[in-house]
Amino acid sequence: MKLVIATSNKGKLEEFKQMLSDTPLEILSLLDFPGIKIVENGNSFEENAVIKAVETAKKTGLPSLGDDSGLEVKFLGGKPGIFTARYAGENATSDDNIKKLLSELEGVPFEEREAQFVCFLCFALPNGKYYIEKGNLKGFITFEPVGKNGFGYDPVFYVPELGKTLAEADSETKNRISHRGRALEKIRRHILCELVY
Repeated sequence: MKLVIATSNKGKLEEFKQMLSDTPLEILSLLDFPGIKIVENGNSFEENAVIKAVETAKKTGLPSLGDDSGLEVKFLGGKPGIFTARYAGENATSDDNIKKLLSELEGVPFEEREAQFVCFLCFALPNGKYYIEKGNLKGFITFEPVGKNGFGYDPVFYVPELGKTLAEADSETKNRISHRGRALEKIRRHILCELVY
């Protein structure tokens, strides 16, 4: 059975493939459907996840999993929020986004650099039926990037329960505790019930 991950982000796709590797699902992504463009115009992570999943399922005729996730920094009033991927501008790289974030937190002591990664996952069927689940991971923003693994803001996101940044964790550990991993743990039963059992 096929499942389309509603993303063209290779890092995100790889994470989903690893986390679903113990299922009989064949994982596809929007990279397999180059003609399909999804416009994320929701006002929240939840809305964007639903738009991605429902539109992808409709346009491909296949079950789809849409994810919208991002970083919320308490000191910045929840920013970057839904602008996480393009915080430093429309074509910003991860390095650009990290630089902007660190400059906005300059002089802020570590204990006030509380942050959380939030993830909403929506699993949609071509008939319009869908399920939604949420996961989050709390931590702090470091003063500089540390670690080479992961992607996005992982090098500046310190996780107290690990005692290191997400970019210092191996992929198995990250997938187990991440916001995406936690949301997927909740939604996988819906996916398996609908597609496998």
